[in-house]
Amino acid sequence: MQSGALPTIHDVAARAGVSKSVVSRALAGAYGVAPATTARVKRAAIDLGYVANANARGMSAHRTHTLGVFVRDASTPFYGHLLTAFQLQAAARGYRVVTATGAGSFPIAEERRALETLVSLRVEGLIVCSGALPVEDVLPFARRIPTVVAGRPERDDAVSSVYCDERGGGRGLADHVADLGHERVAVLTVSPSGSLTQSARTDAMVRRLRSRGVDVARIRSEDHGADPRDLDSFVDRVVSLGGVTAIMAPSDHWAVGVLEAMRRRGLSAPGDFSVTGYDAVAPFATELFGITSWRQPLGVIGALSVDDVVDQIDGRSSGATHTAIDGELVVGRTAARR
Repeated sequence: MQSGALPTIHDVAARAGVSKSVVSRALAGAYGVAPATTARVKRAAIDLGYVANANARGMSAHRTHTLGVFVRDASTPFYGHLLTAFQLQAAARGYRVVTATGAGSFPIAEERRALETLVSLRVEGLIVCSGALPVEDVLPFARRIPTVVAGRPERDDAVSSVYCDERGGGRGLADHVADLGHERVAVLTVSPSGSLTQSARTDAMVRRLRSRGVDVARIRSEDHGADPRDLDSFVDRVVSLGGVTAIMAPSDHWAVGVLEAMRRRGLSAPGDFSVTGYDAVAPFATELFGITSWRQPLGVIGALSVDDVVDQIDGRSSGATHTAIDGELVVGRTAARR
């Protein structure tokens, strides 16, 4: 601050060690600013002799208290449950949610445009939930607005993330199959371009099974149409291999597709093949299906994602954080001991 010049909000922010927006909210008594931060800002304003400009106060009063949430496909159970968790926790923190989502196949270019649309609506924070959008396409938004990548492992130092430990889950489920005595297992894998999360977990399944001495037939989902509703050719391939006693699918949705294709061929689980899924969320996580799976704690992931982005908005976060949440094995009827 130059000698004789009136102190500005920028001077108060510099003295208090917070952002300009946090100064505005603290001085306006807005919701969500930590008491200690508010006290520090007010002390800095008093020390500098700062008097808030009426126009600036008016602008502060027009905060949107809105979070932008992008989910790749809200029609699927995984994304649908996460979206619900985001909305519940946002309401608890005094925010509302505006959502952009695709359905089924959603090109990456369209995902980028969806993020642009959310930001144009003057959201104060952004939660990105996509298993396909590369982090390079998220970073430009993270530099402009508080952002969290939710539901998938993301370790870039420029953006926060909250996720289930995909590789840990893949290893845990593989250990269960190996412990059941299966010596030859077919794993339906997914490429990173198809899903970063499913790719990580199925790769971990393959690696752990092989480390346990299990013979693994790694079969790419894209070679069978990449559609969990039509896996007849995949099941035919598994049968033709001979000796396979267990099938590991990348998700419960895929596992149901495998079970349906088996039924059409007069095969059953676990009588002919043990079958495992992944995610363990409704409607697949029911006793009716009885799928052996790995449960992702989506309620926890959703709540922590909202807390992270709100803390960034309120100036409580000192940098990007990466929070991995452990899942848990769900023992069902579709996988049994050999």
